[in-house]
Amino acid sequence: MPWDVRASNGIWLPQIGWRLDASSAVDRAVISHAHSDHVARHREIVCSPPTARLLRARLPGRRIEHVLPFGHTESLTADTAVTLHPAGHILGSSMVQLQGEHGSLLYTGDFKLQPGLAAEACQPPRSDVLIMETTFGLPRYAFPPQAEVAAAIIAFCHQSLADGQVPVLYCYSLGKSQEVLRALAPAGVPIMLHAAACQLTRVYEQLGWNFPAYREFDAREANGHIVICPPPHNGPGILRHLPARRTAVITGWALDAGAIYRNRCDAAFPLSDHADYADLLKLVAMVQPKQVYTVHGFAREFAAVLRARGVEAWALGRSNQLELPLGTTRDSPGLS
Repeated sequence: MPWDVRASNGIWLPQIGWRLDASSAVDRAVISHAHSDHVARHREIVCSPPTARLLRARLPGRRIEHVLPFGHTESLTADTAVTLHPAGHILGSSMVQLQGEHGSLLYTGDFKLQPGLAAEACQPPRSDVLIMETTFGLPRYAFPPQAEVAAAIIAFCHQSLADGQVPVLYCYSLGKSQEVLRALAPAGVPIMLHAAACQLTRVYEQLGWNFPAYREFDAREANGHIVICPPPHNGPGILRHLPARRTAVITGWALDAGAIYRNRCDAAFPLSDHADYADLLKLVAMVQPKQVYTVHGFAREFAAVLRARGVEAWALGRSNQLELPLGTTRDSPGLS
């Protein structure tokens, strides 16, 4: 019997009674990483050691934790084994491989094939069924080399400081802030982090990661510093005390026209912790699945691309527009 895969509060696998990345509390869930939209107060979880540490900092409380080192296989149910593999998205992020009577299934969670500065290198295994995130699943999403983007960010910071402005980089507190902090090491400029990013960076340090010197944000002493803080969705927040500032958002969506205006900032740099379109295709070639389910972002569009390449692929939880071969008419057999 093949895998029964459903989009219901994350990914629901009714044959084994577990969910993957459920965003509302359930009895049992495998958590791919510690971003807030992938976790909840579940009764029992499976995750990697770094994810467990980050969860304790972000989501304290009692739960049953099965903490699996990467590459270590354990029984999840009586007839299904689970193995976690590095996903390259943020520290501790995991691809979840299940193996049992239904065959092998790989759930990527959020992933990035290109080696980052603040996450383990992605190591996808082969699998019969692939459930993959397709956030940037259109050809126009082709990220430039990461070193090139980092150099542009540093140049932006140096120019801002030379103009008497405080450079402010908008980054999410977990993952992106640590990636950008390490990328800024060659800048030779003191750095301040938002309090939430400070807390999580200290967890990284406890787990053996090294960073250039930084301190917690203090508006009274911010002149001459680079400031890393979350995007101000509800107004300037902590930045209201920095009238002389120049802002930039760090995101893969910087490739979209109008990114500067949508984020109300002065610049946008396309440094992402997700795979771009080319690497989404590369992942499928690496995993060699018999069946693919796509989730998030441009799931329908990317599934259609895979079908055109001869791969059975479906956007999970979406309506899938099937492509008719050229010359097919409504009177053809099977289309009545």
